[in-house]
Amino acid sequence: MRVLTLLLYICLAFPVGLSAQSAGDLLQKVTEALSAGKDDYAISLFRQAADAGVDQTEMYYWTSVDKTKEVTPRLAQQLAVRYKSLRNYDKAYLFYKEVLQYRPQDVSIMVACAGMEMMRGQEKNAVKLYENILALDPNNLQANIFLGNYYYLQAEQDKKKLEDDYKKISEPTRMQYARYRNNLSDVFNSGYAKARTYLQRVLQLFPSAEAGKTLDKIKKTEIELH
Repeated sequence: MRVLTLLLYICLAFPVGLSAQSAGDLLQKVTEALSAGKDDYAISLFRQAADAGVDQTEMYYWTSVDKTKEVTPRLAQQLAVRYKSLRNYDKAYLFYKEVLQYRPQDVSIMVACAGMEMMRGQEKNAVKLYENILALDPNNLQANIFLGNYYYLQAEQDKKKLEDDYKKISEPTRMQYARYRNNLSDVFNSGYAKARTYLQRVLQLFPSAEAGKTLDKIKKTEIELH
């Protein structure tokens, strides 16, 4: 009786542990579901397998999945999402890029790729991706927010460097002052003006208080420089 009671207690206390299936068992069922044409069921099983053992599931993807099948990018996306949840941004990026090979103009996947590039510290690559996104979808909110803030912060850094360097000149000549002002003007046109364009689009899409504040700062800077 005590043994039975103990078993019942374990079942109640750890229901998931006892009922959970291994990644290997789940992947075997994925193979069967794919063979039967049950793609949605296969995706569900594959997601569970990735949760149970992402390394084994990744190996299955590379070695056992027919890459010509329509379901393939959906499987790759499950791995991307799982790796993202584990904060393995390199692997998440790898699999979002894998999905893009099948869906090169899927904006949602491009956005996910850009996000992973940022998490990997690849800002320039993220900028390029977000610009590509806007070429396909000019009203993409995430891309406009990112680029608006990116170019604003970049301009702020460039402006500060110019100001700091100019302050080091004890007695600047007229030519040095003119060059300094021209450089500031270039920073405005290449940075602040770009940021303004993106952030104005943000306000057209969404009532962002932060975007409004940044636009006010850009306006103030424009007045100072002119």
